[in-house]
Amino acid sequence: MESLNPTITSKLSFHKPLFVKPSLSHRNISKSIFFSHSKRPFSFTTTCKLKSPQDNRKSQTSISKKILLSEGAPPPLAEEGGNEEAVVGSSGNDRSGGGVMGMVKRLPRKVLAILSNLPLAIGEMFTVAALMALGTIIDQGEAPDFYFQKYPEENPFLGFFTWRWVLTLGFDHVYSSPIFLGTLALLGTSLMACTYTTQIPLVKVARRWNFLHSAEAILKQEFSDTLPRASVQDLGVILMGSGYEVFLKGPSLYAFKGLAGRFAPIGVHLAMLLIMAGGTLSATGSFRGSVTVPQGLNFVVGDVLGPTGFLSAPTEAFNTEVHVNRFYMDYYDSGEVSQFHTDLSLYDLNALQILKDNEGPFNLAMAPLKINGDKKLFGTFLPIGDVNSPNVKGISMLARDLQSIVLYDQEGKFVGIRRPNSKLPIEINGTNIVIEDAIGSSGLDLKTDPGVPIVYAGFGALMLTTCISYLSHAQIWAFQDGTAVVVGAKTNRAKAEFPDEMNRLLDQLPEIVESSSSK
Repeated sequence: MESLNPTITSKLSFHKPLFVKPSLSHRNISKSIFFSHSKRPFSFTTTCKLKSPQDNRKSQTSISKKILLSEGAPPPLAEEGGNEEAVVGSSGNDRSGGGVMGMVKRLPRKVLAILSNLPLAIGEMFTVAALMALGTIIDQGEAPDFYFQKYPEENPFLGFFTWRWVLTLGFDHVYSSPIFLGTLALLGTSLMACTYTTQIPLVKVARRWNFLHSAEAILKQEFSDTLPRASVQDLGVILMGSGYEVFLKGPSLYAFKGLAGRFAPIGVHLAMLLIMAGGTLSATGSFRGSVTVPQGLNFVVGDVLGPTGFLSAPTEAFNTEVHVNRFYMDYYDSGEVSQFHTDLSLYDLNALQILKDNEGPFNLAMAPLKINGDKKLFGTFLPIGDVNSPNVKGISMLARDLQSIVLYDQEGKFVGIRRPNSKLPIEINGTNIVIEDAIGSSGLDLKTDPGVPIVYAGFGALMLTTCISYLSHAQIWAFQDGTAVVVGAKTNRAKAEFPDEMNRLLDQLPEIVESSSSK
């Protein structure tokens, strides 16, 4: 084997922390190292030849390193106890933040411990899911009479569930009921407590540069190995080439990568809080309404919208006037409707336009009829004779759609069928009737929901942070123990594959055979 022959223009003793930036490749490496050594920054170059790894399977290569010596060095953190030493951190006092997290910080520790309990949070999530499912099963926003009939006391649902449960607990408006909003608030508080007591401290620990100064402490890690005749500086170069952030202090090395995976749980919690805030705003700050508008007429949005909660506040859009330009349908050969040519739903017919004895046209309002459970029948009535008579009689007209009108005389006998716009007259009890047109009405369901963009943003953040949370946060420690390097490492994910990754990295570490004296 060939020896390691470094040529150095100055002899240095590295007693200060060194900070290595991972901007290297495996073959041609230029490395910058900063530490506090003198008042005047200077640089020099070292060149050395590296033999293959300890398994003698790799070919010869050469590495050129550029070392920059600078006055600046970050202030050390307080030591973490045991064998660990923090090198960089904030030197100020711990301040309690403002806002929501500031309120959480001021809670007693016992309360925080209870709120951050995992089984409690899981129970809260299941409760929210059960209430949401209940809101899907039970019709929402109906009049009390609807629940009286659907959930009567004489025949309780499941043997006990009656209209009293629905109206008392607010299940007729589940998503704005106190029990639902209260459960959401409790879940949100648990998430914030868990973030403050668990996730934020984990991130703070992960961000510190923790050096282990004894082989015994390093060998206690999940993965550990000892490499004879190796250099901890060479290990740092290899780790940098694999994307690790590397820090050196004397004979000790600390490296990590995947720190974003530690931040991801905090992002997941914040995304869930965003979703719940948006859902709460939707339930308590929206407006809803419906209106049936005949073709060609107008309506004002604010006239048909009603608030759904105590946070509902009208906007300038409520003054918008809407005009229904046209509404028409396509039909199958069988006469059934195949396509509505509108973005709106057709709830009913609004009016029939007729000529009576060549006078008019007159618009007769049509109303939905319910005969033998048929909800698609509409009818109107044209009085004949004295309209003030208690026994007024007239012509009845029925329709299922806009294609044909069925007419009956004063005795209720069938007279005939006419299509709108056919211009064909029909005589009934001495009155000449022409069906000019069947005017359709568009049914509009209107809603304003200020919570929608918040919910969408929350779900987007939730998907992103969930993916990031699968990134492994790996940490590596090394210690130069004479001519040997003791290496230890651990990761929070992919634990089965991590030893193979570490072995691949250590296989690249060159073995030192001999070294020349420094110049």
